[in-house]
Amino acid sequence: MKELKVDAIQNGTVIDHIPAGQAFKLISKLNLKDSDPIMVGTQLSSKKYGKKDIIKIENKYFSDNELNLITLLAPTATFVTIKNFEKTNKASAKIPGQIEHLMYCPNPVCITNSEKISTKFIVESQKPITVRCGYCERVYTINDINDFIKPDRE
Repeated sequence: MKELKVDAIQNGTVIDHIPAGQAFKLISKLNLKDSDPIMVGTQLSSKKYGKKDIIKIENKYFSDNELNLITLLAPTATFVTIKNFEKTNKASAKIPGQIEHLMYCPNPVCITNSEKISTKFIVESQKPITVRCGYCERVYTINDINDFIKPDRE
């Protein structure tokens, strides 16, 4: 059996078990610097999912808000924290009950699109992920709001 070797990272975060084909979409939504060393594997074999993507980011640790964003886009993801080449923490993605500041409301007449109000969405269901705007009460699936997800800039 042939093996694919990818360098270990000294410090940073590994996002594993990303749904196949979603790694680059996820990277585009994250608040990463051009100088961040990133390793990406796509369409890799997975015993659990058949195929998966993986992202290794050197010297990057994510805020809770950033982890919520990743979880919305990749609910099967796992997060591995690496320090001095050692795994110090591993956690599965957990969809939060409420999401703040991470996306715009697609409803053009929602007050969050005309006033300086921080957005808030309540998670209605997890399969499929549906959210309800805390202001206009409209319900959206994750596919409806994918283009409205914004990077964490706070």
